[in-house]
Amino acid sequence: MFSDTHFHFRSMVKDHAFDGSAELSKMALNDVSFALDIGTECDDLGERILCVESALNNIREPELKEKVQKFIHFSAGIWPSRQAILAAEEQVKILETNILEALSSEDPLFKKISAVGECGLDHHWNREEAEGFDFAAEKELFEMQLDIAKRLSLPVVVHSRDAFEQTVDCIKNSNYDRGVIHCYSYDLKAAKVFVGRGWYIALGGGVTYAKKAKMSELVDIVRYIPEDRLLLETDAPYLAPVPFRGKPNTPNFINLTYDFIAGIRGVKTEYLCDLVDNNCRALFKN
Repeated sequence: MFSDTHFHFRSMVKDHAFDGSAELSKMALNDVSFALDIGTECDDLGERILCVESALNNIREPELKEKVQKFIHFSAGIWPSRQAILAAEEQVKILETNILEALSSEDPLFKKISAVGECGLDHHWNREEAEGFDFAAEKELFEMQLDIAKRLSLPVVVHSRDAFEQTVDCIKNSNYDRGVIHCYSYDLKAAKVFVGRGWYIALGGGVTYAKKAKMSELVDIVRYIPEDRLLLETDAPYLAPVPFRGKPNTPNFINLTYDFIAGIRGVKTEYLCDLVDNNCRALFKN
């Protein structure tokens, strides 16, 4: 069974006109084991869950509906946008309130909060030359969310781009090493640092874009990641794998990434599915 540890269902439906019921049904037919819908804003959790709930209500086959209810899970977090960083303390209070309310809700979907995130640092979009950008505040926003996860004993979905050393600094400051580095984009040396601290590494459709000059390095990274620290994701509706690169992505393309990674690691796709499913259960306690 396939697992997808990172996708954005509301964006698929609202921004890219996917038929949510059809996509969830296809995931159920493909025997998806675990699927994590990811948050990016302090107050988006309720709307995202209702978006899934609406799609669920339009699934007519009881067996498929039951499968979706079982495999779907949610995270809640704040992506490091300039707007969020400028109001970090207020935003984090809203985020924590929403998480606590969801966990105490009688609605079974709202209770399925399995992680904090995505949160972290992005120095591709948040650059030094950006006028007035506060890098210290960006780190503070990240560390406050690490603190929430630590207090609630939840794993963290970390977004880290062009900010390896700073990301590790925040993790060290928080003294919390439970989570996943999503859409991994660093080198082998950095992978060893994250894995050495106990973090999982998630690979997405972007790995299928590797050019010949970079393939050797990618192979080394993919083969290095220990079996008990590997996760796979789509980041749908972004980063569709080859041959759908440039088109809106869906969790139903996840098999292409599994096949690609299985080929590099020299294992059968079915073996990789079992491995990742077990890792999802270990990290997210689903």
